[in-house]
Amino acid sequence: MPATPALLLVDLQRCMAEPRPVPRNNPDAEAHLAALLAHWRAQGWPLVHIRHISRDPASGFAPGQPGAAFQAAFEPQLHEQVLEKNVPDAFASGALERWLRVRGLDRLVIAGVISENSLEATARSAGNLGFIAQVPEDACFTFAKRDFRGRPRSAEEVHDMAMANLHGEYAEVLSTRAVLDRWA
Repeated sequence: MPATPALLLVDLQRCMAEPRPVPRNNPDAEAHLAALLAHWRAQGWPLVHIRHISRDPASGFAPGQPGAAFQAAFEPQLHEQVLEKNVPDAFASGALERWLRVRGLDRLVIAGVISENSLEATARSAGNLGFIAQVPEDACFTFAKRDFRGRPRSAEEVHDMAMANLHGEYAEVLSTRAVLDRWA
């Protein structure tokens, strides 16, 4: 069996669970995320909780804001690694890469939010840095938004494009079930 992968859980904070005025995709993402987390914990495998801390005091991700806290279902345990970031890419500060390299971890499973933002930025950097990454697409979600030309795009379209951007070049995109079967 190949080396054990580290699970990176990206931005599973309270403000991501708050209702939004625009629709989101993957309504079962939290159940898939919980399954991944439970599997990694049961195996005692490495995992990293990545938390976005905004520099904008008006942001729901700002320090001290209730939205910046982890969602109860994804609260890190005391022995689990927590890394903070101020930009979408969790690798930008260098702390994540150092943490992984020191432990000899070169295989990653990356899940969380937002598909085309922090999740995609982190997975792109993982691939660029030579990590072997998998993204369980049903354990990620995003929201509807307008494209560059102002056309409305559904959350599914935004998510699917983010996954297309990643698959084959930066990461292998597959289902949570496929990830769990592979790492059973």
